Amino acid sequence: MQSSRVGLIVLALSLGFGGSAAAQIKPAHKPVQKMVGADCVPLGSWVIPGTGQVGNPQVIAEAAKKSIVLLGETHVNADHHRWQLQTLAALHAIRPNMVIGFEMFPRRVQKVLDQWIAGKLTEREFLAASEWDSVWNTDADLYLPLFHFARMNRIPMLALNIETRLRKSVAEKGFYGVPVEEREGLTRPAEPSQAYLDYLLPIYKQHDRKDRKKGEIGYDDPDFKRFISGQQLWDRAMAQILQKAATEGSGATKPLVVGVMGSGHVVYGFGVPHQLHDLGVKDIASLLPWDESRSCQSLVPGLATAVFGVQIHVSDPTQPQFQRLGIRFEIGRGGAVVLQVEKNSIAEAAGLQSSDIILEMAGLPVKNTEDVIAIVKRQAPGTWLPLKVKRDDQELQIIARFPVLKP
Repeated sequence: MQSSRVGLIVLALSLGFGGSAAAQIKPAHKPVQKMVGADCVPLGSWVIPGTGQVGNPQVIAEAAKKSIVLLGETHVNADHHRWQLQTLAALHAIRPNMVIGFEMFPRRVQKVLDQWIAGKLTEREFLAASEWDSVWNTDADLYLPLFHFARMNRIPMLALNIETRLRKSVAEKGFYGVPVEEREGLTRPAEPSQAYLDYLLPIYKQHDRKDRKKGEIGYDDPDFKRFISGQQLWDRAMAQILQKAATEGSGATKPLVVGVMGSGHVVYGFGVPHQLHDLGVKDIASLLPWDESRSCQSLVPGLATAVFGVQIHVSDPTQPQFQRLGIRFEIGRGGAVVLQVEKNSIAEAAGLQSSDIILEMAGLPVKNTEDVIAIVKRQAPGTWLPLKVKRDDQELQIIARFPVLKP
């Protein structure tokens, strides 16, 4: 919905700042080599950031004692989802009374998730009814093993997200500027910590679209404030659903609640953990995958409860099986209304903006969701897709350039 999703995904997943907890002193006459990945987090091992403790066999056992466990991810990285499946299976072996919440689904499709777990839908029916292609629009094969694991073991799945338009409305009007009946039951998010603002501001400056100097953007910048408001609402929405599930039952009937979401909502306790604390839930475990290419300087105390070393690009894990434009949209006003443009996407490179209305694609009028999905999916790598776009009162011609797939 990136996370992030009004730039939220890329902003939220950018983790690099702070000193290295794993830095080593090198002799002065030798060059200092940058430590990455497996230098500090061996493949297949758990590491507790800031302690140097490697291979702690108690990570899963300790996490299973918590009320809520958060599993981070980079959405298009297949190895992250393999790690999530492995971790879910390990947690389930200890606490089979489990509930799994997914960022990928808005609340309005909760009944569809219930039907899936009950075995009433085929895989294709499930993806269609949950509007996967238009709501999340990431290769479903990356997530289907998680969904099948839940169904096989009759583990309830929870839809954690809210509508993109609600995040946008709150970002533009403020929380109390949105009518109560349109807030999807959300309560006001806890105020962000100063550390969270310090973390996001330099990242926001790098991705700011307006023609202004980075030094001109400060904590009081209206656009930065709107971005923070949208991000907090996203975090609060997921925290509320997780908190409600965690308070159901007691003793042996109390479920272990697991949240599957982008790592940006988890790192340093800034996002969902911060909102959970405000809701009264303190016993949380935050677990993250650690790519072998990551700089060890990011492995600082407080990053997460524990991280697990994973190898990437073993079998082309990040290559989507179909083309993606990189937008969230809804049908209306004579075309596809762009609700959100993902950072580093084909749409962003083409110059699409939030609130643009895509009237035509490849010369064909856009009448429904399936039109957009079908045209994008059949777009050949290395080709250009012409778009007729209405922006304010002007019609523009925009070219979306689909890159050649890497061999």
